[in-house]
Amino acid sequence: MASRTLSFPSLASALASFPRPRPPLSPLRLHLAPGSRIRASPLSTAAAAAAASDGDADGVDTVEQLLITKPRASSSSSAGRGRIDRLMKLQRRADGDFPGGAGAGWRWFPYLDAFRAAGGVELSSREVVEVLEPHIMEARRGRIRRAVENRSYSVCLVVEGLSDFGNVSAAFRSADALGVQSVHVISCDDNKRYRDNRHVSMGAEKWLDIELWNSTAECFEALKRRGYRIATTYLGNDSVCVYDMDWSHPTAIVVGNELMGISDDALKLSDLHCSVPMKGMVDSFNVSVAAGILMHHAVCDRVSRLGHHGDLLPEESRILLAEFYLRHRETTAGIVHEYAKRKAGNFMTKL
Repeated sequence: MASRTLSFPSLASALASFPRPRPPLSPLRLHLAPGSRIRASPLSTAAAAAAASDGDADGVDTVEQLLITKPRASSSSSAGRGRIDRLMKLQRRADGDFPGGAGAGWRWFPYLDAFRAAGGVELSSREVVEVLEPHIMEARRGRIRRAVENRSYSVCLVVEGLSDFGNVSAAFRSADALGVQSVHVISCDDNKRYRDNRHVSMGAEKWLDIELWNSTAECFEALKRRGYRIATTYLGNDSVCVYDMDWSHPTAIVVGNELMGISDDALKLSDLHCSVPMKGMVDSFNVSVAAGILMHHAVCDRVSRLGHHGDLLPEESRILLAEFYLRHRETTAGIVHEYAKRKAGNFMTKL
């Protein structure tokens, strides 16, 4: 059998045709000069585009863009509502709106069964699901449905005054992975320097209910109205071991600043202090690690006691499914708006 030889010139030519490995990207940081405007860093744009190609993000909102928004001076409610309201599609329940009364067995669920579409037309979650299902691939629909089945509002996460978006993003990612749908961010200092870390959150912020607050007192007051007990992570004489807590009771887990920990206001206003037993020489976890451990244990305890973590009622599951379908891509909301226009036109024709 004749063998084929490759000369050095031809070998060099063959090797040149192979793509050369690219040098690793140097880390990008966001530095803000006093009075300067905040813009997404190149890393944010690239990461968002990469996530969009995988179907997990629309390339619009990053952790930085969502959380950096300053509070409106004219509003005493949660801060930065513009982007957050755009992320959440369905109509939301007011804090004081408790159907049937906030008695025993009440569980907070934030959405109404209503989507305000083009022309003021109001659609139900059932209509939204029926309209959008043909436009979402079957595998993707299955993944979204499984996520909804394992979601719960009975445990929520509160991060207070964190200055590193790496920690915020990692906490968001853990919340999404564990089925904790509701997360709250208390902004205590608008002048901090933040870093964009969408590559840490992996787009998890798109699938969570994120609420921003101007102060700890404001956040805690709203959570207590919704039926949550407030558990701050604090290592003190009165701290309860997380392994001894009953997590079937609606609970807000509060983690504090990376340097200062939980604020004095949070300690005074909380219902209890809890801690994770430490077996080593150090006496604390990284804040995002602590948040992940607490949420993981809460989910495991709920499964042990209740047999499951996800606890949405059938109607709530359908409403959250519609919400997730609307968040799937920016184009999905446009499809629903077009449907609403046709529905309104047909109604006027019948008149």
